[in-house]
Amino acid sequence: MRSYRALIRATARAALAYRLNLLLGLGAVLVQLIALLAVWQVILAQSPVNGFTWPQMRAYLLVAFAAGTVVSLMGDFRMAFRILDGDVALDLVKPIDYQRARFAEAIGGLWIEVVLIAVVVGVTLALTGGVDVPAGPGLALFIASMLLLVPLKFLIVYVSTLACFWTQNFMGVQWARLAVVNLFSGALIPLAFLPGWLATTAQWSPFAGLTSTPALIFLGRVDPGHGLVLVGVQLAWVLALWFGARLVWQAALRRLTVNGG
Repeated sequence: MRSYRALIRATARAALAYRLNLLLGLGAVLVQLIALLAVWQVILAQSPVNGFTWPQMRAYLLVAFAAGTVVSLMGDFRMAFRILDGDVALDLVKPIDYQRARFAEAIGGLWIEVVLIAVVVGVTLALTGGVDVPAGPGLALFIASMLLLVPLKFLIVYVSTLACFWTQNFMGVQWARLAVVNLFSGALIPLAFLPGWLATTAQWSPFAGLTSTPALIFLGRVDPGHGLVLVGVQLAWVLALWFGARLVWQAALRRLTVNGG
């Protein structure tokens, strides 16, 4: 455990050391948030659409922003480049579990992300008005959903990055992951705006737990019973992906190319 705690601290220090990269990444997400807020304000100015009012959509977008910022400092590109260069072989001789080590690195930047989320959400609420916060069971389910989002997002990024063992290309993998996640998580538009069959498929996929599930719970668009089911789906996907990632890692080791290429 001491080794993993050291990784958590090292990642936090590295994030602070590369403040420019951190701010540039935050700036990109902020531009997307501002653009989406402007677009949806115009769309919903006259009447609700698919049951969403403008105040609800504003809250939805803020939750989506928070969810998108969490685990954004994971450094999947560093992991990918070590795979592509063959340097990942050096990680195999370290007396720590590779998957747990990468998770520790993801957790290392979490506190910085939480601070950034608090600042951005606070400023946005001050400029655009407050939102209704769920109470009682709804708030507890929202917190549980946001906590489960951390390992869930890590695992989706981690497993997709392991694909570099086969593709020998990171950018293609990253673009494909972003496209799938943005559509099926509800990050770009709520899943309610998708065709019925596609929305149902997406809601039961692991991607819904990255945005749609915590957002719907926060807005109170699902009752506590349904919310508990959605959180249970998140937990089930975390467990399935954690152990599934072990199998992918074992298969990836057989593809390891020490000399790169």
